[in-house]
Amino acid sequence: MGSKSFGNLLDLASGNLLDIPQTPRSLPRVMTVPGIISDVDGYGISDGDSDVISLPCRERKIIVANFLPLNGKKDSEIGKWKFSLDNDSPLLHLKDGFSPETEVIYVGSLKTHVDVSEQDEVSQNLFEEFNCVATFLPQDVHKKFYLGFCKQQLWPLFHYMLPMCPDHGERFDRGLWQAYVSANKIFADKVMGVINLEEDYIWIHDYHLMVLPTFLRRRFHRVKLGFFLHSPFPSSEIYRTLPVREELLRGLLNCDLIGFHTFDYARHFLSCCCRMLGLEYESKRGHIALDYLGRTVFLKILPIGIHMGRLESVLNLPATADKLKEIQEKYRGKKVILGVDDMDIFKGLSLKILAFEHLLQQYPSMLGKIVLIQIVNPARGSGKDVQEAKKETYDTVKRINERYGSPDYEPVVLIDRPVPRFEKSAYYAMAECCVVNAVRDGMNLVPYKYTVCRQGTPSMDKSLGVSDDSPRTSTLVLSEFIGCSPSLSGAIRVNPWDVDAVADSIYSAITMSDFEKQLRHKKHFHYISTHDVAYWARSFSQDLERASRDHYSKRCWGVGWGLGFRLVALSPNFRRLSIEQTVNAYRRSSKRAIFLDYDGTLVPESSIVKDPSAEVISALKSLCSDPNNTIFIISGRGKDSLSEWLAPCGNLGIAAEHGYFTRWNKSSDWETSGLSDDLEWKKVVEPIMRLYTETTDGSNIEAKESALVWHHQDADPDFGSCQAKELLDHLETVLVNEPVIVNRGHQIVEVKPQGVSKGLVTGKILSRMLEDGRAPDFVVCIGDDRSDEEMFENISTTLSAQSSSMSTEIFACTVGRKPSKAKYFLDEVSDVVKLLQGLANTTSPKPRYPSHLRVSFESVV
Repeated sequence: MGSKSFGNLLDLASGNLLDIPQTPRSLPRVMTVPGIISDVDGYGISDGDSDVISLPCRERKIIVANFLPLNGKKDSEIGKWKFSLDNDSPLLHLKDGFSPETEVIYVGSLKTHVDVSEQDEVSQNLFEEFNCVATFLPQDVHKKFYLGFCKQQLWPLFHYMLPMCPDHGERFDRGLWQAYVSANKIFADKVMGVINLEEDYIWIHDYHLMVLPTFLRRRFHRVKLGFFLHSPFPSSEIYRTLPVREELLRGLLNCDLIGFHTFDYARHFLSCCCRMLGLEYESKRGHIALDYLGRTVFLKILPIGIHMGRLESVLNLPATADKLKEIQEKYRGKKVILGVDDMDIFKGLSLKILAFEHLLQQYPSMLGKIVLIQIVNPARGSGKDVQEAKKETYDTVKRINERYGSPDYEPVVLIDRPVPRFEKSAYYAMAECCVVNAVRDGMNLVPYKYTVCRQGTPSMDKSLGVSDDSPRTSTLVLSEFIGCSPSLSGAIRVNPWDVDAVADSIYSAITMSDFEKQLRHKKHFHYISTHDVAYWARSFSQDLERASRDHYSKRCWGVGWGLGFRLVALSPNFRRLSIEQTVNAYRRSSKRAIFLDYDGTLVPESSIVKDPSAEVISALKSLCSDPNNTIFIISGRGKDSLSEWLAPCGNLGIAAEHGYFTRWNKSSDWETSGLSDDLEWKKVVEPIMRLYTETTDGSNIEAKESALVWHHQDADPDFGSCQAKELLDHLETVLVNEPVIVNRGHQIVEVKPQGVSKGLVTGKILSRMLEDGRAPDFVVCIGDDRSDEEMFENISTTLSAQSSSMSTEIFACTVGRKPSKAKYFLDEVSDVVKLLQGLANTTSPKPRYPSHLRVSFESVV
């Protein structure tokens, strides 16, 4: 079974656990204190980091991916496993972007099955010889995890394929999801076995491991964690159909840095965060950042590159030159159009071949002069969709060759077998044009490889008898739906579904002037050679270091159960308000001031009924009965509503509309803030807000006596946010000479007079108390939203300016654990009510205000 630390996490996330064997303890254990070995791999329950503070060592990168960059086979004669590095794996090339002193550890599965009896020995050998930590998944778990959830559900969905009917994709299967979570748990155990918290950076790759960050962040709050998605991220309309959408989304948000190939993919991710979690993002000095419960999650947009040296070394092989000569001789006098694709439904193979057929129909002069060579990489799956795609491809090729071919001319050459690298490189170097026609793809490095092979190398040129200074040309026809398309601006971009347009684009590419081909090739080669895989790794690593820089400057709390776990990061001095300590301070004090917000503080924000509860009214009446107390409700709501709801509390002070209207008790008159009563600006603002309300479904206008507020919480999140930004700019432009402030809050745009805020009215009340010799030695201020932050800040400023030497105990408290200027927090409204009841129980009923205090609030101003 899974380890105790994560048992409840898996139970809640996926039902009953699969029967997973414990991770073997054959790997070196981490030293945390000299002479003491710590159980850092999750066998004990701990949500903190204190048990993994390790001795200083050189920087390490832990690369976690589904498969290790290894090839392995078992020697049948001696019965031993033999492993070698997979030099074609991009993961292996990441090291080129790190400093030579960096130690790189790989965590992942093997591509071959190893018997349980051999796993300990293989695991130890791989770690000692290759710095690889093998994750051995039970066969049933691996099948359901990789071939099931990853390939049948996540992969199609991320490529925009919905299971609309049983014949069109696999429906969501809770058992496959359970295997996915279980596999990610096994990966987490392996990472925990080797991690050195202070020195290690963890870089997780691709959609196979999207909940792994949640496991790691739950166990190590300050882990330095990055994630790169190598596949597309679908639009929110597609992604939101996934039943476990929030679990995966929160998994990614538990990272410090999330990488995508293109801005489109990042934009779709941000839209999902906005629509499902209500998060907003901003650009911070060129970096896209999400504020997530006090943590800043950065997004990075950078397409992966290729390993130039590896590809050039293949071009320098004699076998490559020989194969190239053979191909040139075979297709002498013909222009070769090349395609290299996997056999799957998203690569657009049949669409590409149909476009080539249309080209032959439209331009008969091309017959016998052009050849499409389509190399098909072995399929990674074996489902019904793959078989159908393969059948359609073969049928289309057969029809074209029968119709347009001849004994000495085959228009379409289909190479459906494993093709060695040297042979594939020779085809790249030979082709006049390369066509990548995928209907959806994460990155696709085929255009990069083609361009580099067309550039050639001095050694290859020498073998072929080509001059070093001979001009190089290449042309690309690329689908606009692949990740590399935005990077290669000299390519001819096409809609793969538009067969006619693709055919015309191929014709343009092969008939283009040599000079233009040279210019396009030069532009592409410069980008590819300067943005190789080392550049990609170095750039991501630097941004991960930057994103993790402030880990130890905040205190962290883990909240949430199951895969809904997330981390709240707050100021080191931020802590829960103790009701007992606050009541004791209240009892010791002689003069007190209590400031309370209304919505979200005394009444839950989500409550439909906005009247205060009987418990709140009772506590407030009791507190107001003490003449040593000054109690104020400070709210953005209107004075009529607050007067009605709080009518039983006769001695309660109310500041309505953020302090524009104020009264000290029920018997006193309402006073304005003392600012100008000229509200003519409303005649300008209201028609503008009405225009945006008419064009934004779900929005509405709240008219206050002193302010106008445009709400868009019920509108489409993306459109509402966009309209709010536009409205803000519009209002700031037309109101530039008016005495008003235009603010954008959470799902609102508000226009109100200058000099009106909760902070200012709080300061005025405290100043009046100081002037009357009633300087408070006890202050409680509680609120829950952005406007209340001004109160927290102003209280300290006002009281610190007093001439009295007496000290004041200040309890500034926000509702909910979130970034705040307050020093304390309470979790919810019920905790606020308990605090007020605790204070009220120590209060003896007495007459409220002496007559000398019943003065106009206007005199304070």
